[in-house]
Amino acid sequence: MTAATASATGLPVSLEFFPPKTPEGASKLQAVRQQLYALRPEFCSVTYGAGGSTHEGTFATVRDILAEGMDAASHFSCIGATRDTVREQLATLKAMGVRRLVALRGDLPSGYGLGGEFNYASDLVAFIRAETGQDFQIEVAAYPEVHPQAKSPEADLQAFATKVRAGADSAITQYFYNADAYFRFVEDARKLGADVPVVPGIMPIASSTQLLRFSDACGAEIPRWIRLRLQAYGDDTASIKAFGLDVVTQLCEQLRQGGAPALHFYTMNQNTATLEICKRLGLAG
Repeated sequence: MTAATASATGLPVSLEFFPPKTPEGASKLQAVRQQLYALRPEFCSVTYGAGGSTHEGTFATVRDILAEGMDAASHFSCIGATRDTVREQLATLKAMGVRRLVALRGDLPSGYGLGGEFNYASDLVAFIRAETGQDFQIEVAAYPEVHPQAKSPEADLQAFATKVRAGADSAITQYFYNADAYFRFVEDARKLGADVPVVPGIMPIASSTQLLRFSDACGAEIPRWIRLRLQAYGDDTASIKAFGLDVVTQLCEQLRQGGAPALHFYTMNQNTATLEICKRLGLAG
């Protein structure tokens, strides 16, 4: 689906999945995808394992999505990689028909030494551009609430600007629940000349324990009022899901009204919440 077609429905949507680890998981994910394709996503991205540990699963899921007639974006991590291995994997993806990459530094697996020939995502972006020209649309990560390993907000913005200068076409953010943080990040990035589209990453709320665990690990902030409401619901799953739908739908509407170029949903290989949120926004096909 082109951006022009997407704009007719109000806002382009993209979806993220992670590679399943079992045949049963693959079957379930295929069923989930078929339901989510009703949203006519601009593309579907597939995450990458620490240190490239699951790139085969990533590529297999990307192949499945392409075979289903959808545009697929492969996450591409460079930690521990060499120029030769990256060159080989780029050739594989290009031969598969992949035209979009999400270029990331990636996380080191436990017990893994630094190694590799790339220190930062910007190094990977520059290498991809040098090797493949404009063959790939390159997405990079952005952190409206500051990367957890950044020395300062200013250093984080400079790192983002460096990725853009290296050749990134657009960015997808870490999820957040404070729209003001997103708008401030975009404004500050543009002041540095990093004026590529920055697409907000959206995490539906289906489980309070899962959300808090993920957020503590990745540095995404859960506003105090949301934490308190989730804690008050205890084990009342229905109330948590209903509250989550209201909160995330309102966030998406704020982002749309503020001019966000698209929405990227972290589906967690589930379809219910993403479909409902998009339905409420009038984005469902």
